[in-house]
Amino acid sequence: MRYLAIDLGAKRTGLAAGDDVLRIVQPVEVLMVSRGPALMDALAKSIDRHGPDALVIGLPINMDGTEGAAVTDAREFGAAIAARVRLPVHFHDERLSSFEADQRMSQSGRTHREKKELRDALAACAILEAYLAR
Repeated sequence: MRYLAIDLGAKRTGLAAGDDVLRIVQPVEVLMVSRGPALMDALAKSIDRHGPDALVIGLPINMDGTEGAAVTDAREFGAAIAARVRLPVHFHDERLSSFEADQRMSQSGRTHREKKELRDALAACAILEAYLAR
């Protein structure tokens, strides 16, 4: 099964693709749009391009394991995109995914700007890798 992972952000949303057979995950793009109709449109186009069988959305659970308003927002977003693209949506804990992305890039030699642009897609990779390893 092919998956598209989504790391939701206020300004940038990272996407990563992978499958559960080879378990190879790769960053595919960062959508540079704010949440709302523009993000839904951009995400629907990306889903058409990448052709996943299901979506995995990161849940921003607090470090102490509690769920706040951001988790509710992510679940509502998941329900909305599922209705729009008619694909199953799975959720996975995204704690430390951005930290992991930063660790991956720490010795990359990329500029700060390049790292910032890639960070969200690499965070989506971390979310999908953790989901596939469950």
